Amino acid sequence: MLQPVVRRTWAPRGKTPIQYSWDRRDRLSVISAVSVSPTRRRLGLYFRLFGHNITAQEVEPFIAVLLEHFPKGIILVWDRWMVHRSAAKRLARRFRRRITIEWLPAYAPELNPDEQVWNRAKYVDLANFVPDNVQHLAKGVRKSLRKSQSQQLLLHSFFEHAKLPL
Repeated sequence: MLQPVVRRTWAPRGKTPIQYSWDRRDRLSVISAVSVSPTRRRLGLYFRLFGHNITAQEVEPFIAVLLEHFPKGIILVWDRWMVHRSAAKRLARRFRRRITIEWLPAYAPELNPDEQVWNRAKYVDLANFVPDNVQHLAKGVRKSLRKSQSQQLLLHSFFEHAKLPL
């Protein structure tokens, strides 16, 4: 959303930092996936931005793009978000032999490395970021995610935090 995530910051004594923002409810939705190469154990981060809430119709083409990168098929490890559950049915019909879906336990975001991608983006890279508009927010989100994409050690740390071996 265009509302900043306010975090503690440093400032000279007596100079309280002030963030000027307005109560706007414009939003940006992002779908992302963290991939693990089965042979080389190389990690990847894929994402796509939307100007509206994501539905199952947007998930299907995103997964189709992932399948272009992984022609032998993929195992999707998903939480139980309603969009994922409805998309799973559509994907099972369209990509029957190339997709396997495994479900995370309910209410277990700590097991999902992709949650760490978003924690870093929101609370580190975009902390105290006050965008002018949705396009400015999209630019900041892309910059944060591309920075995470390029750092293998950072992506590995997301798996370590989830206590998942590679």
